[in-house]
Amino acid sequence: MLSFIINDVLGTPAILVGLFSFCGLLLQKKSFSDTISGTLKTIMGFLILIAGAGVIATTLTSFSELFIHSFNIQGVVPNNDVVAALAQKNFGPAAAMIMIFGMLVNIILARITPLKYIFLTGHHTLYMAAMLSVILTTGGLSGGVLVTLGAIILGALMVISPAMLQPFTRKITGSDDFALGHFGSTGYLCAALVGKIVGKNSRSTEEFNVPKYLKFLHDSSIAIALTMTILFIILVLVAGKNFTESEVSGGQNYIIFAIIQAITFAAGVYIILAGVRMVIAEIVPAFKGIADKVVKDAKPALDCPTVFPFAPNAVIIGFLSSFCAGLISMFFFPLLGLSIIVPGLVPHFFTGATAGVYGNSTGGWRGAIIGAFANGLIISFLPAILLSVLGNLSASTTFGDADFGIVGIALGKFMMLFH
Repeated sequence: MLSFIINDVLGTPAILVGLFSFCGLLLQKKSFSDTISGTLKTIMGFLILIAGAGVIATTLTSFSELFIHSFNIQGVVPNNDVVAALAQKNFGPAAAMIMIFGMLVNIILARITPLKYIFLTGHHTLYMAAMLSVILTTGGLSGGVLVTLGAIILGALMVISPAMLQPFTRKITGSDDFALGHFGSTGYLCAALVGKIVGKNSRSTEEFNVPKYLKFLHDSSIAIALTMTILFIILVLVAGKNFTESEVSGGQNYIIFAIIQAITFAAGVYIILAGVRMVIAEIVPAFKGIADKVVKDAKPALDCPTVFPFAPNAVIIGFLSSFCAGLISMFFFPLLGLSIIVPGLVPHFFTGATAGVYGNSTGGWRGAIIGAFANGLIISFLPAILLSVLGNLSASTTFGDADFGIVGIALGKFMMLFH
């Protein structure tokens, strides 16, 4: 039952957000029809968002295979899903209890403090709980002390993370209806602050003027498709026809494969944006019931793609800039005696794109480029350092996003003082 609650209910973002939507509508005493409709539309919107993310992840996996083969790169590839699964396998009960009580601490803190945020990104909550269980156990804690300390840290992060981004989130969305709930927030904050410094008089990425014959580039989906087509074609040409068709494309012509993968990537972004719009349209009104009855003035903290529709051009700019930072970082790891972190396309897309949006909000196109580049450096070096405090969990992968690195390293080093 505990496994079912953790993995299948609380760990499934669509179900978790659907439950909060359902409770919010009940508290508002909406009709049976409105309650069912609002709940199902919220779940459906999240499933659409997840479907888009899955499409993007599939194309980026192909991109990564081609990239690693082309440049013969070996090293550690950050992957939250994989490393969290390893942690659950070895530290499952502790991670489960930290997650459950951490969510309760989140609600309590939202009720009694000015930080009125309910963190609804369930899978990131699970990942952070898993990491905390590993580090605290490795540091010598067990039982009630481990769970209590882990839950307090997790619950505090679930309100602090959205709160520190909210001034920028408000500027991006033009409202105070929802917050960003994602444990890459340190990278996004850095991007926004960098944007402030470098972006004076810099136009937004969404305001570029293009000649009439290039007017089709105003459509962000077309711009993304063309950008990714160029990148994919370069990669398949470097990787070679034989490797691409025998190992990656399943026999499909390598040029056609590159074009289809690029357009599929753009379609995935389009699907994400559609899902985000649907989720926001349903969850914000539904959350009013919770804000009025349980946690006054509560705001839902939602996954990072919720800001993508507000600056679609910044999304692709941020991804590419963050990825470039990851590539450049690889040359410095051996000099610093660190494990080589191979840039993971999935973390660089989702966190880089989000950093691009935040950098653009304060510094226009320069903020998007340089802010996302700063995020790329953060999610390259922090995972390399984090490996040293994860014990024997894994030598081939680690947690990828900024907050995992900062919290994990700080807590791990602190625990070493007493162990």
